Amino acid sequence: MNLSSFGLPKFTIFSALDIILVAIIIYQLYNLIRGTIAANIFIGLAIIWLLYSITPAKKMPLLAGIFDNIKNVGIIAIIVLFQQEIRRFLLLVGKNASLQRNKAWWQYFFGKADSERNNLARIKPVIDACKSLKETRTGALIVFAKFYDEQFYQNSCEVMEAKISKRLIESIFQKTSPLHDGAVVIADNKIKSASCILPLTDNTDLPAQFGLRHRAGIGVTEANDATAIIISEETGQLAYAKQGRVRMNISFDDLEKALNRDF
Repeated sequence: MNLSSFGLPKFTIFSALDIILVAIIIYQLYNLIRGTIAANIFIGLAIIWLLYSITPAKKMPLLAGIFDNIKNVGIIAIIVLFQQEIRRFLLLVGKNASLQRNKAWWQYFFGKADSERNNLARIKPVIDACKSLKETRTGALIVFAKFYDEQFYQNSCEVMEAKISKRLIESIFQKTSPLHDGAVVIADNKIKSASCILPLTDNTDLPAQFGLRHRAGIGVTEANDATAIIISEETGQLAYAKQGRVRMNISFDDLEKALNRDF
């Protein structure tokens, strides 16, 4: 039986590839907007589109005219409403195809031991500082940015360009320090900036006990290719945020493995 005789296109390997790619894109977009305010916006747009489809233009010209005007600016409206989600999606695509990741694969196969030693030397001061901050229940937010976006970070930060140091991190987050209220951003093996005010996550499914520090740590990993360590001032517990998701009460062994993998 030939499907073309029924007016259907012929199914080929490219048809299967087309379906798979579209399914992957839809799945990734679903992951990006799941649990965020963007999901409610999407539902609202779907309702407007449904109303536009069933509205009789001749009998209800005013309502049909309004929907026509909304349709004419549809693409621009979608870009404006979903700019953060579009940015995150492009970051996700770029991250998976980045040369940095390809370089990491070469290091994995041909220089894994050297890479692990270098990583341990870089992250040890951070882990030691986290241990001290946890013991004293000092709240902290440390962001590891793979790509330092000056426009994103420097607008609300104090630029430092300092060597990563346990004592420096501890002193920044001391309650008497003028820089303690905000995040420290680490990139290119340096403490690039401190006292950073970061955007909060739009995720509405987070536990009620999450304060501004946790929401900022999750939010920065949604908008950028970054990870974040969050130390609770109330409990001293460590949390690790990545790609908009957070692991609570993480141990220092797990933290070291996560930083070795991601930093």
